Amino acid sequence: MERKQIGFELLIFEDANELSQNEQKLLHTAEQARENAYAPYSRFKVGAAVLLENGEVVIGNNQENASYPSGLCAERVAVFQAGAKYPGVAIKAVAISAASQDHVLQMPAAPCGNCRQSIMEYEQKQNAPIVLLLKAEKGPVYKCASMADILPLAFNSAFLSDS
Repeated sequence: MERKQIGFELLIFEDANELSQNEQKLLHTAEQARENAYAPYSRFKVGAAVLLENGEVVIGNNQENASYPSGLCAERVAVFQAGAKYPGVAIKAVAISAASQDHVLQMPAAPCGNCRQSIMEYEQKQNAPIVLLLKAEKGPVYKCASMADILPLAFNSAFLSDS
C-alpha cells in the first residue's frame, strides 16, 4: 500500500491592503460585479472577476432562476464569458466576492463543486495555474495558488479517451 497526503497552502490576509495593487483592483472589480447579481431566492450575491494573460478583466455574477437548476454561479458566468470572448487567452486569476443580504459574511465563500470543475478545466487546458482570491464583506482574504489545490484528484479529459 502506498499512502499520500493531499494538502495545499492557503494564504490568509487579514486586510486586502496586504495584497498587490493588481490583486486589490481585481477584488474590487469582483465586489462591483457582485452588486448586480440577480439573487432574489438565495439572497446570496456573488461577483467574480477574471484576469486574463492579455490584461483584460472579465466579470460575472450569479444569476438565479425560479427553476433553481437553471441559474448559474458568478464564477462560471465570468470564466465562460472569458472563454467565449477571448478564446485561447490564459486565465491568470479569478477573484470572488460573496455577500448575504440577510447577514454579514465574516469568511470568504469558496467556489462550489461545479465551478471548481469548470475552472479546473481551463487550468488543465492552459497547463498553468489559476490563482484564486476569495473575499467576503468583512474578514480575511484567502489566496490559493491554483485551482488544483482546492480540487485534488480532479476529473479531466484523460478519463474520456483510451489513449
